[in-house]
Amino acid sequence: MGQSISSPPPAAVTRISPPSSCPMHDVPSTGCPIQHNNPPVAKSSGGCPIDHSSLNMLNPTNQMPNLPQTPIYPQAVPLPTERTMSSIPRVADGETRTDMRQTWEYPSPQQFYNALLRKGLDTPAEHVETVVEIHNFLNERAWGEVLKWERRVAQESDEEPHLARFKGRPGEMSPKARFWMLAGWLLPSRFNTEPPFDRHDWIVRRPRDGTEVRYVIDYYSAPSTSDGDPGFALDVRPALDSFESIQQRVAVGMDDVWEELREKGWGKSERRGTRQTGS
Repeated sequence: MGQSISSPPPAAVTRISPPSSCPMHDVPSTGCPIQHNNPPVAKSSGGCPIDHSSLNMLNPTNQMPNLPQTPIYPQAVPLPTERTMSSIPRVADGETRTDMRQTWEYPSPQQFYNALLRKGLDTPAEHVETVVEIHNFLNERAWGEVLKWERRVAQESDEEPHLARFKGRPGEMSPKARFWMLAGWLLPSRFNTEPPFDRHDWIVRRPRDGTEVRYVIDYYSAPSTSDGDPGFALDVRPALDSFESIQQRVAVGMDDVWEELREKGWGKSERRGTRQTGS
């Protein structure tokens, strides 16, 4: 949960890069892999093969329509329809206890491509499989950061928390991201000036008492690694919706401050010791 990226963006950012076996090493090292600035793709004059009445019905758990697995114009290459199971546990509708662990299922490349077109994002179909790899990789790491926060308040007998529902909010900058953008504008040599390329709000449910906690996740591009691999940075934290979340945020912030002070103190102590030995 501590900051680990050069030219500080937000505090409590975790910098990550994909494993060497992942095809996302072939993507550009900066910026979101999806071209958000391209204009919406024009629909075929021959009519749309998708039943829009069903697409307009949003799933309340993820604020997404039930996307089809069929190709859609202007797709030029076939895309896989297989879906990958995540490691993120979910809460099924109407269930409070289950003997079998259920996890969220990632969309297939075909569904992902259909979702991009629905949002007016023109992404070449041949790149979608790589984009899906990035999407899945970042979400797995984000869940790992959520669990770090949850362990701070968990009791010994608690079951694993679940991701109850979520919502993508790429066009809405969080207050914290706005603050760091202002800091970058005032002190560009010290703070990051790039905004996050995506934002998610995740609702995490604690099985002990059914408490739901909203987490805000800002996704940033980060400098490439020494090997040239693309870098990403995640700022994952509980939203300031409750007194407990405020306490957590303050405690983690103070931990980071004290850790930095201790490191500086140890460095001075070691230097003083060296001088005394030399004399």
